[in-house]
Amino acid sequence: MPIAGAGLEGVVATTSSICYIDGEAGVLSYNGYNIHTLAENATFEEVIYLLWHGKLPTAPQLIELKLSLASERAIPSEVAAFLKSVPQGSPMDVLRTAVSMLSLYDPLARDNSIAASTKKASKLMSQVSTLVTSFDRLRKGQEPVQGDPSLSYAANFLYTLSGKKPNALMERVFDIALILHADHELNASTFAARVTAATLSDIHSAVTSAIGALKGPLHGGANEDVIRMLLATGSPDDAVEKVRSDLANKVKIPGFGHRVYRVLDPRAVHLRKLSEELGRGTGHLDLYEKSARVEEVIKREKDLNANVDFYSASTYYSLGIPVDLFTPIFAVSRMSGWTAHILEQYRNNRLIRPRADYTGEPDGQPWIPIESRA
Repeated sequence: MPIAGAGLEGVVATTSSICYIDGEAGVLSYNGYNIHTLAENATFEEVIYLLWHGKLPTAPQLIELKLSLASERAIPSEVAAFLKSVPQGSPMDVLRTAVSMLSLYDPLARDNSIAASTKKASKLMSQVSTLVTSFDRLRKGQEPVQGDPSLSYAANFLYTLSGKKPNALMERVFDIALILHADHELNASTFAARVTAATLSDIHSAVTSAIGALKGPLHGGANEDVIRMLLATGSPDDAVEKVRSDLANKVKIPGFGHRVYRVLDPRAVHLRKLSEELGRGTGHLDLYEKSARVEEVIKREKDLNANVDFYSASTYYSLGIPVDLFTPIFAVSRMSGWTAHILEQYRNNRLIRPRADYTGEPDGQPWIPIESRA
């Protein structure tokens, strides 16, 4: 039996039409649309439709999707009560539990047909935003903000988080950030979702598996470490000195390198621009300047490129987003990709059951009575 690389590196686990990556050339595309094309032209709602249906929506289809998403933002009262009961909990722990709870109150919970699962995907896409923003406000002693159906997905998230409607720049920046994080082929959380879906478990269970995988520090959360690093330094020169000290002490610098990309992460190209533009508009240009200097040092001294997490850190912070919500926001965006992959798995399902390269003792070990065991 051929042996896979550690962590299944280089192994092709399935076929998919959702996302294409060429790590050597720095290419990322959703259903054939290059990420640069989407970041420059699309709205997040259009990308959601593209991931779910494999094509861009017509004007009527986009209107229908927006209306559906806006109408499904409410969460069950029992789930709202749960959010109130854990005001000091970890946001990712709360999100994982709340998403699982949603299935208890979904009338289609036991219906795993494609039609029902598609409806549940739409609901989850809307409700995950409500869960994150409502929890943040409740833990601060504030009441949740009722969503505004006239706002886009991105604008409504920022509005229900802060209670203030974002300006055009903030809305567009966050919209692009959501697009950039929407999908990334068989990353750990998406693979976890597909493994669960392949057992023909329900979509809520599959998404809960994905959130659990995203919670791990080797997947989500790197941008939280990046912003903490930036905030701990007073100037760009200080940031450079800290990074050089960390490198000398063999401390890993967060936000650099990638398991797939051997060149600059194409998503980082846009986030770098957004970080600078938003920093100028919100008074956080120093964060961009620190980031740019650190990127130069890491590239020169370690030949590592920035990944999606590096500049998303300063971008989210400039939007006024609490640091411990950075990973939940990753989940909010990636819900579009997770559900697309789950639906694709259901449509052409085969149980995912890899094998392991056994390294234990050979078969046939003699039985040792308990009184004789060392």
